Amino acid sequence: MKHTTTLNYCIALIICCLTSCKKDVKATETLVVPEEEPKQIEFLPFTEVDLKDLSSFKPTTANWQITGHAVADRVKERTLSFSEGTGILVNMGDKDANGHIFTAFEHGDIEIEMDVMMPVKSNSGLYFQSRYEVQLLDSWGVEEPQYLDIGGIYQRRDDARGKGKEGFEGHAPKTNAAKAPGLWQHFKIIFHAPKFDDAGNKIKNAWFEEVWLNGVLIQANVEVSGPTEAAAFEDEKPRGSLMIQGDHGPVAIKNIKYKLYEDKKFSFSNIVNKEFEGNYQALINMDSLKMVSEKNVDNIDISELALSNSRKIVSYSGTMEVPTSGDYLIKMGLNGGGLLLINNDTIFNLNEDYGYAFQQRFAELTLEKGSVPFTLVYNKKFPWRGELELKVEGPQIQSYSLLEPIVDTRPRRPQPERILIEPKEDIIAQRTFIMHKDIKKVFSISVGSPIGIHYAFDLSRGSLLMAWDGQFLDATPMWDSRGESQLVEPNEFHVASHGGFEFAYLESDDSNWPNMDDDIGFKQLGYEFNQEGIPMFLSQINGTTVTNTFKPSGQRKIGRQIVVNADKTIWHKLAEGESIEALPNNTYIVNDESYYVEVSGSNKLKPVIRNVNGVDELVVKIPSGKQTINYSIIW
Repeated sequence: MKHTTTLNYCIALIICCLTSCKKDVKATETLVVPEEEPKQIEFLPFTEVDLKDLSSFKPTTANWQITGHAVADRVKERTLSFSEGTGILVNMGDKDANGHIFTAFEHGDIEIEMDVMMPVKSNSGLYFQSRYEVQLLDSWGVEEPQYLDIGGIYQRRDDARGKGKEGFEGHAPKTNAAKAPGLWQHFKIIFHAPKFDDAGNKIKNAWFEEVWLNGVLIQANVEVSGPTEAAAFEDEKPRGSLMIQGDHGPVAIKNIKYKLYEDKKFSFSNIVNKEFEGNYQALINMDSLKMVSEKNVDNIDISELALSNSRKIVSYSGTMEVPTSGDYLIKMGLNGGGLLLINNDTIFNLNEDYGYAFQQRFAELTLEKGSVPFTLVYNKKFPWRGELELKVEGPQIQSYSLLEPIVDTRPRRPQPERILIEPKEDIIAQRTFIMHKDIKKVFSISVGSPIGIHYAFDLSRGSLLMAWDGQFLDATPMWDSRGESQLVEPNEFHVASHGGFEFAYLESDDSNWPNMDDDIGFKQLGYEFNQEGIPMFLSQINGTTVTNTFKPSGQRKIGRQIVVNADKTIWHKLAEGESIEALPNNTYIVNDESYYVEVSGSNKLKPVIRNVNGVDELVVKIPSGKQTINYSIIW
């Protein structure tokens, strides 16, 4: 078995037994330093579809091409331009040649990710097994999405149902997470094929476990009883090709990757469950503890312990049956402490003082098919926190929990009514803690407008954090009960800016932009409201003063006006990303978050794109004196 940290089972038991003790017993500690820390990868690799040519697909019509670049016109309908190269699959939307394209591989259960670009008013579809469609459509600005909008699971059709009733079983996305036409949009979809018995009779319908669009879960556990409208086939099979529709308009697709799954799982036998009484901050010599119980069990079920207010150590030892040989990824998460050994190798040794924080670890290992011994130890340190997670992913095995689900039949207190902050008539400026790129921003202010376009601004850096539409803020996590997370939650679908300093003095045109923690002489001067009730954020960088004003303008667009009174030449960063590209009409596309920056044509100062340390930056050089910069962010 290959593993990044391999310790002899006996040594592992020494760790388990000797790393701590009761308060009244002196401990003998044995320190074992692993040769290498486990590699922290969170999922096994996908299979990537090679887009250097069309060899990954079955022969098709001439409307499908491999290109190196694609741009959709932001005004003209169904207009997509492209250039020579590789990496992007393009349907040109040809009226004469408009066939569909089918992957060379066939799938049953599948997890797939890809990026798609929809031109204005264009239409296409992803047909799983060439039969069950997830809709692709330019749905930007649609307030109440239907099954025929992007991410919808298209309806079935049966003319025998009668006029007006032909269509049925369409499923609209839970929310409209569509970006503006011409922006890359990311899909993640988990689909399960229909199941059949040995005689070929269907015993379970196909279903979509999850459909994610731009980081938002828009479909969950949706069953489809048969092929949807315009499917390539009317029958149902265990496997089939992925089909992309080619007769409804142009579309560009890139970064296609997938995993194929089979119905394989681990099984357990000869499990012995031991429970020890006590209050221990670390795993100690088990032989010195008072064992409360020892019994044979059929599975690993910590429900009783997790739901109790006791502090205990429990262990499970037995045999696990590995379903197939190959590389596996094990994930362990917990509050407290724990240990996992498989085939006498230490996979996880979480035996430190982590406080109340939930810990997660990942380990990649190679297992051979067959029986191997295992030991799982869990130290529940805190009576009110009993969380243990143990998941596995493997060759053609979708990630799933090795633990039995916790069943809580206790009476539960009613869930609190959500505390929603919604601007009805006037703009609301609410001081908040908010998460931005995994960092809690504690000096932020969130601003909501009645037209439904909102943003968050970091007062400590003078920078835009994010913008979103729809619901303004859910303050329940901050204001309900103890407000443990101390966070507000904006709408799931938002676009994030870089969040660092937006202004800096640079020694040269290619100087590094200051880091977030650098001392650049920044001072925030508060904010005030103008006559329209719009907040203006005031700040100072040494001898330069800056006034930031944001004006929501509907349909996922927010305008920005910055007035700078500079004592000397200073730079402003409008955006940064993995790539920034100039488009016609003073527009730029930022491809990591995938949004547009539209610069006003009246600006005297023109931004430039520069690359520093592998990151593209859209910056403008501002001379001394009073200057005004106007631009909009569109997503």
